Amino acid sequence: MIIRPRLSDYYNIPLLQAEVDFAITFMDEDIPLYVDPFLLWKSPSQMDNMQHIGILNSFNSLGQMYIDGKCEDAITNLVFLSECDEVGLGLSKTRKGRPISKELAQEILELFKQIPQVGRYGIKHLEQIQLLVDQISKDRISDIACSLLKSFLIDYTYQECLRYSIPTHDIEIYRYDYKHFMVIKECVNLPMNEESKQPIIFVPKRWLRFTPWLNYDDYFNNYLIKNIEKEYDRIKNRIDILKYNRDNFGMVERYISLKESNSGDCQNDPLFSKISVNSAKRKVADIKKLPPGKSENADKDYERLMGQVLTSFLYPHLDFAAEQSRIESGTQIRDIIFYNNTSTDFLADIYKTYDCKQIVVELKNVKTVEREHINQLNRYMSEQFGRFGILFTRNQPSKEIIRNTIDLWSGQRRCILIMDDSDLSQMESTNSNKQRQPVEVIKKKYIEFTRMCPN
Repeated sequence: MIIRPRLSDYYNIPLLQAEVDFAITFMDEDIPLYVDPFLLWKSPSQMDNMQHIGILNSFNSLGQMYIDGKCEDAITNLVFLSECDEVGLGLSKTRKGRPISKELAQEILELFKQIPQVGRYGIKHLEQIQLLVDQISKDRISDIACSLLKSFLIDYTYQECLRYSIPTHDIEIYRYDYKHFMVIKECVNLPMNEESKQPIIFVPKRWLRFTPWLNYDDYFNNYLIKNIEKEYDRIKNRIDILKYNRDNFGMVERYISLKESNSGDCQNDPLFSKISVNSAKRKVADIKKLPPGKSENADKDYERLMGQVLTSFLYPHLDFAAEQSRIESGTQIRDIIFYNNTSTDFLADIYKTYDCKQIVVELKNVKTVEREHINQLNRYMSEQFGRFGILFTRNQPSKEIIRNTIDLWSGQRRCILIMDDSDLSQMESTNSNKQRQPVEVIKKKYIEFTRMCPN
């Protein structure tokens, strides 16, 4: 099994996250992003605007049901809507979450009775609930939104699967039918985790943020204190603030209006962002100043800085998969693992030649690379990674070490590239001038290596 498999790796479909419209999901854990309904509200797309209206109409219909005396039905429906495992958004390591309790659902629906404006006009933004009820945060807002969007997202997922030839299966799924105000079961065509049998639903990247544009911390720190400073005793806890908001709903409405007027500043958060050219230049300079070895935590600083620059240099051709430690012979070894998206001829070649589904990069802040360092990486390269790896270190390796890597290739058809500070400088240079890509420095090293190998 590969590390943190994504849907594209699971089916061996080369997809670049930067080039597809949806967030490529992990098969066994969540993506730490959330649907922000405000992005649908402010979107220039009329389709997104209509989806936002649909969210509000469906949610407010639950409030009307509650007011009309159909309390149990409204509560049951809201409990169902509070979790949407199929989208794989949030912080769960198992893609499984827990719905809210019936008591919390009732507390939310009571807003339609407690607050005259809500009872009369309904909620204007789903995110307002965070400012009125405890235990409601960004993950819950995202799940409710996704549940109410599920019908659209199922169709969207199927179309994206057709576009990229992603396998789908007939599978039963539960969704909320907003026309009949009830949860229904239907058979749909979706990708799924074939081990857990869990269906997978895609979400457009343009709807995702780490934190909703409308959120409690922003309201409290940047609006509430400034506007009621004279009466605010700076002792009230969150529960007090939420009660204050329910009793003074006009404050919440004014905050919403202010945030709407500044909607131009609200942008989706990318799944990965490259660091700036100047920042990368400074970080490489800091790396080159570090002494080899472990003195003054130089090895830790080397690992940290190298992780930052390499993941940035190699994006989007290589998506960052994971950073992990392992213990070999009493020594902690830091690895960076990339998904091999086969997005260039070089990456496709090593995928085919070395069965390299993921590329492991080992970081060694040592003055001299030893044979044992090569052997450690060689032992780590297994079926899940293939027979290709990269070792980054400080100085050029000796002829003896180069001969060791060539012998390894000759005997086992395993390729270990050793790259040093001079190669890192080349990568930084190509990143700065933008005429070539940093991944081409690795390609160049690979070509040089293969020329030394016997035919």
